[in-house]
Formats: sequence, structure tokens, C-alpha cells
Amino acid sequence: MPRPKANPNDLTRRETQIMAILHRRGRATAAEVLDELPDPPGYSSVRKLLEILEGKGYVRHEQDGPRYVYSPSAAPEQARRSALQDVLRTFFGGSVEQAVATLLELSGPKLKPEELDRIAKLAEEAKKEGR
Repeated sequence: MPRPKANPNDLTRRETQIMAILHRRGRATAAEVLDELPDPPGYSSVRKLLEILEGKGYVRHEQDGPRYVYSPSAAPEQARRSALQDVLRTFFGGSVEQAVATLLELSGPKLKPEELDRIAKLAEEAKKEGR
């Protein structure tokens, strides 16, 4: 059976790690990204990955003297939405209900009463709007 072609905008594990660093920092040089990567590759590999991310439209750069400073192209909120849409589609077949149920069932830090109230309010608003 033929393998489906990968979407050129899909991120590899390493590209995802780099994007997480850039979103957390706001902007960084290749050397700064390299310093934060787990099991880091060589400097030239990080430069190449940043170049690839720029080609995919995820990253932009500006020149600061002799070095490039990279930053995410999308605002953090836009990036979060896009990532969540990918997770919904990939792991939950597009089902928001299944994703929310899974999040609520996760063990870990328990939600505070005010957080549960906010979730309930958002669910009620979505119900009223027919979403």
C-alpha cells in the first residue's frame, strides 16, 4: 500500500522542539536555540533547521550585526490553536468532546474550582451558540 505524502508544513520532532524554544523565548539566535535543545545536534544543523522552518513559514529572522535573530511568524495564541487543531485531527478524529474528556481524566495537577467553573461556562456558551 503506498504511503501518504507528508504535508510539507508538518513539523518534525526537532522542528517542534525549536518552535517551543522560540515561542518560550520570543526570539533567539541559532546558538541560543542550540543551548536549549535536548541532545543537541551541531550548530550548522540548527541553522539548517531554522532555515527550513523559515521556508515553511513558521519562523522569520532579522539581522542583528553579523548574526540572525529568529522569532516565530505566528503569535503564540495562533500557534496554540493550530497545534490543538492538529492534535484534535490526529489523535481524536476531530472530536472536541473526546479531547476535553481525556484532558479532564488526566491524572496530574487537579483543576481548581474556578477553572472548572470557567470550563463549565465556556461549555454552556458553546451549547447556546450551537457549536
